[in-house]
Amino acid sequence: LLSFDVIVCFENLQETISVCVRNPRLCKDDLWHSHVDYEICLQTNSMCFRKKTSCVRRRYSEFVWLRHCLEQNALVMELPKLPPRNPFFSLKNTEQVVQRMKGFQEFLESVLHTTFLLSDSRLHLFLQSDLSITRMSRCALGKTKYTVAEAIQRSSSGFTSRSEKSTCDSDCERYRLWRKYHTIVPQLLMLNLLLKSAAIPPIAALLRRVWDIVWTLRREEAPSPS
Repeated sequence: LLSFDVIVCFENLQETISVCVRNPRLCKDDLWHSHVDYEICLQTNSMCFRKKTSCVRRRYSEFVWLRHCLEQNALVMELPKLPPRNPFFSLKNTEQVVQRMKGFQEFLESVLHTTFLLSDSRLHLFLQSDLSITRMSRCALGKTKYTVAEAIQRSSSGFTSRSEKSTCDSDCERYRLWRKYHTIVPQLLMLNLLLKSAAIPPIAALLRRVWDIVWTLRREEAPSPS
């Protein structure tokens, strides 16, 4: 596999943070689906980080999740953009791989250079733990049996179970479905208001019945964000 390293260091009062994005890897989800993840290695002497050296693997959708989290925490700041999603992305295309890794590098460079963002525990879990999106969110909210520090400290020693790792991809998919669901709900509520104001009673009754069925199905199928 192609290996491409981009390293950036920040020096601030003798503190350094070195980030390396490398080793893209193709992972098969099933017979028809696959994704690419990347190794992110961190080396630092900064007191902001629990571990001084760490390596984790993250995929594109997890970068998207991280940026969304940081946006919520930094409402008045403009965060850097991620490289655009490409449905035709291929590891065989060297230019595509290089450009995507440079985009990830520039994103992490900007984030780690912003002191305010270093206080977000989800950033630390992203960079120094093996937790999936769902478990990073729950851990940051204090809804797991382990703390953020414990998750980071034990991630490389088998703390994350195999079953948890195997559900990482499904967690990413659940997060996307959850976002989509909460986008559709307001539209359904507006449809309900229109149905209640329908002028022709028989048609209104029929449409309201359709509404009840759709709403019930949506509630049953709605994925939980956790």
